[in-house]
Amino acid sequence: MPLSRRQFLAASALVASGGIASAIDPIKRPGTKPDLKLALAAYSFNKALDVKKGTMTMFDFIDLAADLPLDAVELTSYYWAESTEEYAEKLRAHATKKKLAISGVPVRNDFCQRDEAARKKDIAHVKKWLALAAKVGAKTVRIFAGTLPKGDELADAQKRVVDAMNECCEAAEKHGVVLALENHGGITDTPEHLLDLVKPVKSMWLGVNIDTGNFHTADPYADIAKIAPYGVVSQVKTEVFPNNKREEADLPKVVKMLKDANFHGFVALEYEAKDDPKVAVPKYVKELRKLISG
Repeated sequence: MPLSRRQFLAASALVASGGIASAIDPIKRPGTKPDLKLALAAYSFNKALDVKKGTMTMFDFIDLAADLPLDAVELTSYYWAESTEEYAEKLRAHATKKKLAISGVPVRNDFCQRDEAARKKDIAHVKKWLALAAKVGAKTVRIFAGTLPKGDELADAQKRVVDAMNECCEAAEKHGVVLALENHGGITDTPEHLLDLVKPVKSMWLGVNIDTGNFHTADPYADIAKIAPYGVVSQVKTEVFPNNKREEADLPKVVKMLKDANFHGFVALEYEAKDDPKVAVPKYVKELRKLISG
């Protein structure tokens, strides 16, 4: 199904603004000034938003976010009470009333799976959420690559992931939503491994979700800098893990790295540390707002 004129114009505008480009090369941004918009990831309230046991709904989360100096909310798919177009429209309307954009919809998937039926199920899952992301007004759908199956060859798993992403990019183009591959460990444990998957994809509808807390390498900051030029969205954590050792993140350094890469897009605080998120999140949102605006 071809893009409607409205979808085509929206996609063209996104390309012109630096929002997306060929996944083969670093994204060429127009102008010299970065453009960072601050969002809050629903995952920051992981326990409270649990669909079965939680104390918050997604609408409650949007209300909470509306009281903070934010531009947008990231509506993680795990916490949707319904995966329907009607529910997506309700979320979009509620966010609009609260003057918040919707930065993205993260999903779970594993494209490394050797079982073809299981892998096709995950491809269909991503395609379904691309359609729902478009309905809710999101700019991106965050995806994973997956984990190398026991006894498998890395090159074989990489090929399966690239093939799956190429197929999903067709749906991404149709819906005008960008796929964002996260550095989520597994076969994306290093920037080199991540880019081994991104560069072969011949579509401008794929970019990188820069998760600043997911590299457990010797120098996570250096590795964040390597993938930042390919980023279409970012999730900022308040901790980093050099050589698997937990440390408080240097947020001024992280924001500067994104700015140095001339990043254009949403930067979502994704709080995962030990303190109560209702106390910690407002503090970190205010810090990030100051850093982004500076």
